[in-house]
Amino acid sequence: MNRTVDVLVVGAGPAGLAAAARLADTGAGHVEVLEREAVAGGTPRHCLRTGFGADASGRALDGPAYARRAVRAALRAGAVVRTGTSVTGWAGPLALDVTSPSGLERIRARAVVLATGARERPRSARLVPGTRPAGVLTSGELQRTVLRFDRRDGSVGRRAVVVGGGPGARGAVRTLRGAGLEVAAVVTELSVPAPGLRTVPVLAGTVVTELLGRERLTGVAVRGADRRTGVLGCDTVVFTDDWIPDHELVRSRGLPLAGGSRGPLTDGRFRTAARGVFAVGNLLRGVEPALVAAAEGRSVAGAVHELFDGRPWPSGGVPVTALGPLHWVSPGLLGPEAAPLLVRAERRLVRPVLTVAQDGVLLRRERLGGTLSPWRSVRLGPRWTGRTDPAGGPVTLGAEE
Repeated sequence: MNRTVDVLVVGAGPAGLAAAARLADTGAGHVEVLEREAVAGGTPRHCLRTGFGADASGRALDGPAYARRAVRAALRAGAVVRTGTSVTGWAGPLALDVTSPSGLERIRARAVVLATGARERPRSARLVPGTRPAGVLTSGELQRTVLRFDRRDGSVGRRAVVVGGGPGARGAVRTLRGAGLEVAAVVTELSVPAPGLRTVPVLAGTVVTELLGRERLTGVAVRGADRRTGVLGCDTVVFTDDWIPDHELVRSRGLPLAGGSRGPLTDGRFRTAARGVFAVGNLLRGVEPALVAAAEGRSVAGAVHELFDGRPWPSGGVPVTALGPLHWVSPGLLGPEAAPLLVRAERRLVRPVLTVAQDGVLLRRERLGGTLSPWRSVRLGPRWTGRTDPAGGPVTLGAEE
């Protein structure tokens, strides 16, 4: 079956739902959202903590409540949200092949918004050796397991080790304790982990070198920065804080990826190299808070309307890349419109000096008053790249301590 819609949004997480709600509400025509999971809402559906804004009465929202509200907003605006529906590939510049319980179909659109989010790298992708015992989880698997089963029936385990030193590790500790587990330690390569982990033993500058056990995990071998080794006894290990963009559709379309973030290369209006194809949310660079992703989803609506109004699609742009201790910068292209930048560091930097250069010329140098960390991005205003030459070479953003 072949169908045509005005806007096709792939992914019903915070960014995709926010984009659909704003587009439908502002008259973009028939807006349809495709979600491969059985329930829309994205990762927040599994996050039992608060931190997702507040409702109309000012009460803090947890993840499931936030997800439900986002779905309601999209539906109320007039968007169609289809779950259990997978996009299997491209059938043209703005056409996608789709598989759902009702069968196969091909959907063409005037604009495609990719909002497929990010996924956690499992133990195998982190190249941690050992057997494949039960009890090895990512933070997402932990949350789903705790939601599915009785928290204190032992299905998750009794004693856990958490790998990672960012907000994900903090959330995993909270989830494990809520499920009745003892947290033996948090193991992190970072020299300075995220705040909020002081209530458990933290082994900083330490890596997990092997998983022990056969049918069930019995422990993890670790090695510190001083090369000393040891074994932590546990029946559960949770790998956290290692997210990568879910970019299969981007790669199959042949769209260029941004260095560092490995998300699709976009300009400040979320336009990719393919006319009519946009990308928003955590697809761009791995994990950011849901509220940040949703704000980007709302912002892309303006760029979609510009496309529908006949605004020319920019060709190229000036690439911007991160150097040295900076992990990535987003967006990866400086387009004709000024746009803020999100910057993430590879390690903790206290009051760093940020620099902007192009073609060997230093354009800006300024010391930040705060701290850059590997678990939180910093937003830089458009003035940081205001002196760049649109016809010049790549722009580099660096940092010095």
